[in-house]
Amino acid sequence: MRRTPEQIADPVAAAVTGDAMVEKNPAGTDEERYRQSCQSGFWQAVFKAEAEYLARHLQGCTDVLSVGCGPAVVERELSGRGFRITGLDVSPEALDGAPDVVRPVVGRAENLPFADRSFDAIIYVVSLQFMEDYRQAVEEAARVLRPKGKLLAMLLNPESGFYKSKMADPSSYVRKIRHVQTGEIEECAREKFQVENEYFLGVKDQALTKSRDSREAALYVIRGVLLN
Repeated sequence: MRRTPEQIADPVAAAVTGDAMVEKNPAGTDEERYRQSCQSGFWQAVFKAEAEYLARHLQGCTDVLSVGCGPAVVERELSGRGFRITGLDVSPEALDGAPDVVRPVVGRAENLPFADRSFDAIIYVVSLQFMEDYRQAVEEAARVLRPKGKLLAMLLNPESGFYKSKMADPSSYVRKIRHVQTGEIEECAREKFQVENEYFLGVKDQALTKSRDSREAALYVIRGVLLN
């Protein structure tokens, strides 16, 4: 079964390296191509940077839900840092690649199969913009979080050169994005969360930089704390 847009673990990785992998290896499943792309030094550095960022802002949390986790590459790193990770994805095939340290659950972001107040934090590693209904997903996030629970949503930054270059490529996976306007997603999050934001993960010529400039940062991160 081929994966739908919301089923890719990290569309940034799919966009930069995955596009090239499709050209080099047109056979095989999306999952296989994605896993191959994850082995490059560049993407190992990306995953490490994402995990470090998330771990820094998840301090004080134990039970963490990652929505749209795919094979849970970043989530493996977070587990190694002491977090108890549940990974949710609509694709059973994607979850087959998840490490044993991550609890895999098949389900949809818009209808989370968890009781109220089940988690200390919920994360979206470049997955929220590819989901069918981000508003319902945020509503569900608020429901399953405990009091003062945290939300961290890593979004593709449409102002970045990275994003624009991918949108100019007819074969790029980024063109499957459903929700481009990060401001609209942020306003939705503000209905349930006290929100901060920042640009993160500078990418230039397939190399990482420390730039937080909106023209270079590949990601726009929404960080929220659940309102009473």
